[in-house]
Formats: sequence, C-alpha cells, structure tokens
Amino acid sequence: MFSLKKLLGKEDKFFDLLESSAAEALASINLLIEYLRRSEAFTSAGDLDQFIQSRRKDKRITRQITEELCKTFITPLDREDIEELSLALYRIPKIVEKIVERLSIYPGRYPREGFTRQATLLAQAAEAVVFMVKQLRGGATLAHIQEANERLQFAEGEADKVMLGLIKDLYHGPYEAKEMIILQELFEMMEKAVDRCRDAGNVVFQITLKYS
Repeated sequence: MFSLKKLLGKEDKFFDLLESSAAEALASINLLIEYLRRSEAFTSAGDLDQFIQSRRKDKRITRQITEELCKTFITPLDREDIEELSLALYRIPKIVEKIVERLSIYPGRYPREGFTRQATLLAQAAEAVVFMVKQLRGGATLAHIQEANERLQFAEGEADKVMLGLIKDLYHGPYEAKEMIILQELFEMMEKAVDRCRDAGNVVFQITLKYS
C-alpha cells in the first residue's frame, strides 16, 4: 500500500538510528571504564570481542542510515547533516576499540588511575552528545543545546588538564624511552576520543543553529 508518510520521510527512523548510534558510542566508553577498573588487563579474545561487537553494531547503524537516505525522498534534516553526524558518532566507538587493542598488547605498566579519569571525562562528553542528539527529534532549542555543549566543552577542558598531568608524570617518572613513547601515544588517543565527542557535538550545534 502506498504510504505518503513514508515517501515524505515523516517517520522517526533517522532520529531512532542517530540516537542508537550515540547510545552505542556511550556504551563502548562504559565498557572501556569497566576495562580500566579491573585489577588485571584484558587478554582474552572474548573480552576484546565486546568492543569489536560494539563498533560493528554502530557500523551497521551507520550503514543503515546511508541506505535509508537513498530510499527516502524527504528527510527531517538535511541529508548532508545526517551523514555528517552519523559519521562523527561512528568515529567514537571506532577509536575506543583502537585504544583497547593497544592496551591489550602493551606488556608494561600504565597509570590506571589516570587513564580511568580520562575515560570518565570521555563518558561525560559522550553523555552530553547523547542528550544533544535526542534533542533533535523534537526540534532542539538553542538554549538546551548550548547548555549541553558547555558540559561537553568542560569535559574536554578537564580531559586536557588530565592528559597534561599524565604527560608531566611521564616525563619525570621512572619510564624507559620505549614506554614513554607508547604511553604518550595512548594518552593522546584517549584525548582524541574526547575530541571525537566534541566533533559530534559541534555537528548537532550547527544543525540547531541552521534550524533555529
């Protein structure tokens, strides 16, 4: 049966998919926090598989968004905005998986407390992104988005401070040259994950400005 509603893209499928992608990004970060809080590092394939599956699930969501854009005549947001936000959200669990892969093969010691603090701030940034994405469904108000974006920016700023402190300890600590290089790269990857959240938040902010 012909559905004008479907043809015009009035269904909530894009909002559903974008919200699912944001939620999956946050879920991958929560897995990372659990990973860091354990007394011993993950070494089994089953443990790492959680992160792989999370990233793959988000990739399927991203692919579905692309497919739906091809099938839908009119979308609730501009197509390029949906595509840009979808890609920005997918990049979050993708880098989280890379971080865990590196940690799982690193035989040396690392500052678990500092990494956990970084991951906690990363989760705060992702929570702000989840909130911002959910606001799009009902027509986001600039005030609500600005407030959430400020929380995101605060988390990013605090994460910068934590990384600087970790690098300072690294420079003054009893680390070998190889350890310093590896750990600094891991610190920067964690910071890059926060930046991925910031990028997604910026897309939502720009979308809100466009429609306000």
